[in-house]
Amino acid sequence: MDSMHPDPTPGIPPSLPDLKAQVARLEASHKEKGLPLSGRIIHVMHHLPVEIVRVVPADALEAAGSGVLSPPMTPEFKPEDAETTVESAKWRIHARTAHPALVSGIKSLSDTHDQVLVAWTGEVLIQPDSTASSQAPSNKGTFPSIASSLAAPFSGATEAPPPPPQDAPLMVFGGEFNDTDRKELKSELDRFSQAESGKDKSEKLQYIPVFLPPDVSKGHYEGFCKKTLWPLFHYLLWLDSTATVPSPDPSWLAYEKTNQTFAHAVAEVYRPGDLIICHDYHLLLAPKMIREALGQHFHGQPTEIMIGMFMHTPWPSSEIFRCLPKRKEILDGMLGANLVSFQTYSYSRHFVSTCIRVCGYESTPGGVDANGQVTAVGYCPIGIDIKRVIHDRDQAGVIPKMQALRALYKDKKIIVGREKLDVAKGVYNKLQAFEKFLQVYPEWRNKVVLIQVTTPALSESPKLERMTAELVSQINGTYGSLDFTPVHHYHQALEKDEYFGLLSVADLALITSLRDGMNTTSMEFILCQDKTAKSPLVLSEFMGTAPSFASALQINPHDLLGVAHAINKGLSMGEQEKVERHANLLEGVLGHTSHTWAATILKQLLENVGGEHTAHQTPALDLSKFVDGYKKAKKRLLLFDYDGTLTPIVKVPAHAVPTEQTRDAIATLAEDPKNVVYLISGRDGDFLEEHWGHLKRLGMSAEHGSFVKRPGEDEFINMTESLDMSWMSEVEEIFKYYTEASLLASTIEVKKASITWHYRNSDPDFGDFQCKQCLDLLESSLAPRRPIEVLVGKKNLEVRPLAVNKGEIVRRLMYENPDADLIFCAGDDKTDEDMFRALRTIFPPGGIVDNKVVMKPPVAVTSTLEPEDVAELPDVELSIRPNDVFATAVGPPAKKTLANWHVTCPEEVVEALETILDENVIGISSV
Repeated sequence: MDSMHPDPTPGIPPSLPDLKAQVARLEASHKEKGLPLSGRIIHVMHHLPVEIVRVVPADALEAAGSGVLSPPMTPEFKPEDAETTVESAKWRIHARTAHPALVSGIKSLSDTHDQVLVAWTGEVLIQPDSTASSQAPSNKGTFPSIASSLAAPFSGATEAPPPPPQDAPLMVFGGEFNDTDRKELKSELDRFSQAESGKDKSEKLQYIPVFLPPDVSKGHYEGFCKKTLWPLFHYLLWLDSTATVPSPDPSWLAYEKTNQTFAHAVAEVYRPGDLIICHDYHLLLAPKMIREALGQHFHGQPTEIMIGMFMHTPWPSSEIFRCLPKRKEILDGMLGANLVSFQTYSYSRHFVSTCIRVCGYESTPGGVDANGQVTAVGYCPIGIDIKRVIHDRDQAGVIPKMQALRALYKDKKIIVGREKLDVAKGVYNKLQAFEKFLQVYPEWRNKVVLIQVTTPALSESPKLERMTAELVSQINGTYGSLDFTPVHHYHQALEKDEYFGLLSVADLALITSLRDGMNTTSMEFILCQDKTAKSPLVLSEFMGTAPSFASALQINPHDLLGVAHAINKGLSMGEQEKVERHANLLEGVLGHTSHTWAATILKQLLENVGGEHTAHQTPALDLSKFVDGYKKAKKRLLLFDYDGTLTPIVKVPAHAVPTEQTRDAIATLAEDPKNVVYLISGRDGDFLEEHWGHLKRLGMSAEHGSFVKRPGEDEFINMTESLDMSWMSEVEEIFKYYTEASLLASTIEVKKASITWHYRNSDPDFGDFQCKQCLDLLESSLAPRRPIEVLVGKKNLEVRPLAVNKGEIVRRLMYENPDADLIFCAGDDKTDEDMFRALRTIFPPGGIVDNKVVMKPPVAVTSTLEPEDVAELPDVELSIRPNDVFATAVGPPAKKTLANWHVTCPEEVVEALETILDENVIGISSV
């Protein structure tokens, strides 16, 4: 369940005790290696697992009017389902029944870890104090309504819910509470967690409410989540929408604001060593925002921040996801995590492909490399709370319901289904398939009944409700009679006893979702059937649970005839086959529970933190410190990479030209007599001369140090003149082969001392495949017998002389300028790490700040001299001290780098240069 590669094969999952033992060993190993672990997990989820009631005086409720209050948009709470309740004069808090698997999984970790849940309050129910206990509504359905449908011919159309009473409870948003109410609510949540955990202290299970204003909350959940993300993740594009989306999209702004609010809430409760796990599509920006918020919280100091993310919904193919306008922002937000995990292997594979194709990032053996920040990608199917379901199944009230159902449908086969009434759940497809079944298999007419229970969808669809009602009436009108109705459709919730009784007596469960992540009905059906007939399960192959249930009759819900055949096969199945299939299905349910899921996610996260896995926070460049050092310095050495540092990376290298703003900044720096400014690039000398040759005081190093041009000079010095360069023709022939294989989508760049193969314009997957093949060929056949180094860059492979790199040029410049007392060195890719490595070698971390550094002549100086001249070169004492070395990586703060500072993009590099070119700075410099 942990590895994304290769395509997994079914096997026996580890038991819960084994998983917990593995988690304990991983934590012990990390602690031995010095990784601080607090023993605490912060879960970040959209909605608190509670329903909150605010009790107010009746006159205050009347005075509030309708300006603040709004009708409830979430299903009303059923008090009889609450296991824990806390009441006070002003507040009532109940355990929420939604998402039981997720909540159960989180709570299962409380026996080994302290738990913190950071989540939105949800809408708060407002009730007058005089009727607080009697106003709580119940939306439960009863089986007498099912029985009564048999008495009326052709019934089964969707039943409209009863109109709400005039005094129905109203809702407000937690963001509307004043500071006093917020403090009181936090205190009540602490009391609730104490009662729930059965302990005097709430440390083991603590609820942290997130307060959102109404416009932000609605824009986030009802807007971007439900109208943009949810349809996209379920392969439902917005083709039927004719409305023009404003720019900027207010729902996207609300989504950003919500995620930012969550990030700040996490930062307020975070302790070093906490593990953070974000849940689902409501919070896709949160991992990156949390990392940034914690970086600010710790004032930019490097901190081990360990973040995981689990997606409970499906993840679509890259061709679907790329339709999302904010696709890159979403992906970058998720890639702020150490681990992103999904329900199935196919979802994880889609995610990696999306990162490659949409953002141009690179895949690694276990995840995604986003500009040096590596995020592991895994998968683990979530299950149900076995103990809770068995408890509910075995309640005394279930047996009478089973007996009543058997009496109602005597001599009839019962097919059961329960879904939300939305397009993705495939209820309409199911009804079409059932109609096809009755048409193709007339022998089953009057012998089988479909009981379909639906609950309101997250986004109401009157059109779908109407179509469903019409199709139900059509089926019943065609295949029903005065005393028999083949389809019974109930658009209502059921009591637990009724629901589990229905699952227990069913002869077949029919689940035809078009796209879905977890499906609890299928698992609950399997557990209920374990005590009864072991009836078969017909399951959509597009379910996230499908890979775990190979023994189900898996169907394509779009193939109506195929579904009809599967229904017939299930109803006609022999007892022995039923038993065998059920045993395998039960093994899948028991092997993948909500508890094993939670332990597996924790294990996956621990496997991908610490050591080389941990995404260290490189602090943002401290501009005040940089400016202060710049002002005080008598001589400065300013070194810049070009592509990705002074200009953004572009698909066509020739188009990477500097902006006027960048040219002006570099020109002004170069004219200052206190500055020695160099461009140290992989570009050839001709390109650098074309764009920068007019700046006579600017030094340049071309082709990663193969050629050097000093400030004030007109010609480049060839640092490879004495080297054997005959290998270039062999490399060019290899590159030509792969260029032709890519149908000329890739290109070859031949320089004077190096050669590069660019595949940025190739198909992303095929280009990466070719790169790996070509790299293997070069390293196995050419590198062992030739003095070359093969570099993997951003969508390119470069081969250069072994003795030449940017790090040696940095050493040379430091040797030639020992009186420099400030160094600024900026770069963005792997070749620039040679520069940072050279600086780190000269000024190792943890060294004594005031120690003087003596430097021997570097290779870049001695390689062009005769031996007798080398012997005469002196050692030099450097004036610079470690605190005045600003090695600055361009990229995300979690990028793996040897630099000690970072900026996020080339624009920030130029902004930093403009900051030090302030008039006051120039005035001091010119004194």
